[in-house]
Amino acid sequence: MSQTPAPVLEPIDRDRLVALAEKGKANPGAVRTLKVRTVLEKKFRHLNYVRDLPPHVIDEPPGLLGDDTAPNPSEAVLAALGSCISVGIHANAVLNRIHLTRLELELEADINITAVWGTGDLSEDKLVGFSAIRVRARVEGDAPRERLDALIAHADRWSPVANTLRLPVPISVKPA
Repeated sequence: MSQTPAPVLEPIDRDRLVALAEKGKANPGAVRTLKVRTVLEKKFRHLNYVRDLPPHVIDEPPGLLGDDTAPNPSEAVLAALGSCISVGIHANAVLNRIHLTRLELELEADINITAVWGTGDLSEDKLVGFSAIRVRARVEGDAPRERLDALIAHADRWSPVANTLRLPVPISVKPA
């Protein structure tokens, strides 16, 4: 019984990727400022405006007093992490001429929600935010397992979102 090979996932343009990489090498200190505008629509439903795209909706589940119309902020962070790692795996597969047939990430995070946005348990030693994040990457393609695993490790190392979550980042929140 012969097995039909899995279809190759549509890759990004390799020539444009190489040009983008060269641009980064030519100006390693370049910094870009990303901007988002968040507007409360109702209850906990927020509209997030990024570039000229339709609004990206963030809500809360019913257990956290929302209407369950979209991911909550913490789930959006996990989605951003998963997407960022996936982008890195895909880009490096293309760069290394590896044809991927599967790229899926499953993410889990542990979070203590008893402080409920500063209205619940406000113990001084309360850890607010994720206490652990686990990512499982399922990557298949026309390369040996060790090369696919190396893609995952490389994408993790160079993920801007993963590194933002790992490192302390100064955050300033003040009135407009």
